[in-house]
Amino acid sequence: MLKCKRRVVPVQVALPIRVKKYFSTDAHFLILAAGLMWIGIGILLLTFSYSWLNSYHEKDAFIFALTGVVFALIIHHFGFLKIADLNLKRISVMKGKKSIFYFMTLKSYLIAVVMVTMGFILRHSSIPKPYLAVLYTGIGLSLILSSIRYLRRFMNALRNGV
Repeated sequence: MLKCKRRVVPVQVALPIRVKKYFSTDAHFLILAAGLMWIGIGILLLTFSYSWLNSYHEKDAFIFALTGVVFALIIHHFGFLKIADLNLKRISVMKGKKSIFYFMTLKSYLIAVVMVTMGFILRHSSIPKPYLAVLYTGIGLSLILSSIRYLRRFMNALRNGV
């Protein structure tokens, strides 16, 4: 904000028309972007998990993977579904074209940075990879399961001609 002699004037950053044109979209495409982002991150985490478990004996790897799937169902039901519903509610009420980056809130971007940093630290720590595979399987699979809610909402919007 800039301070004038007697009043405060908010400073607004105006994006060039080209930027607005190419990076703005309707709410239902923001929903698609969020769903695809959750799927992409889930696949990435499951890829890490698979590569770590691939080098272990089949029985041990199966037990770790099964534990991860159980955690995924719990995380999906009690955590990510609620976050997905809140995001869908927030995005659904948006009117007009918004920046493609509005599919997440600023708080969510900050949480994502913290989670990526924690993932980097955990991957390079001395924690055995099978135990990390349980965590990565749980979070990755729950992200993919929860992204179905986004994709269903997007498909409904397409069917309804929104």
